[in-house]
Amino acid sequence: MSTTKDQGHVIGGLKAAISNPNTSEEAKERAAERLEEMGESAPAHQELGTHQIAGYKATITNPNTSEEAKQHAREVLETGGGEKPEKHARHSPTHSPHDEHTKRVLAGYKAALHNANVSDEAKERAKDFLRDHGEDV
Repeated sequence: MSTTKDQGHVIGGLKAAISNPNTSEEAKERAAERLEEMGESAPAHQELGTHQIAGYKATITNPNTSEEAKQHAREVLETGGGEKPEKHARHSPTHSPHDEHTKRVLAGYKAALHNANVSDEAKERAKDFLRDHGEDV
């Protein structure tokens, strides 16, 4: 089916509605039906939002979280969400959003070591993390 510019916008809007966690299940079903009528398929999976990714990462590092929950969070991040590229990351063959993320995480742990508001226990965890990633502490 050839689509006009307006049809493309309608299709995009319907797919966005299906992926939106704030959309009711009933509205998602209507959007999926309309897409099917238009000869299109619904999105296969929902990309995780920034806050969802942060929540799963927090689950992994929370000492009060069960190992089952931590493993589930790891699986979701590996398969469903993962890292989103940085908005301002350079797009070149040698630049990797993963490298940029790792660099920022390490910088955060280093900053924690010098922050007076960080507990001694958290500083020790930061040191361990940095050592595990080949950084001098």
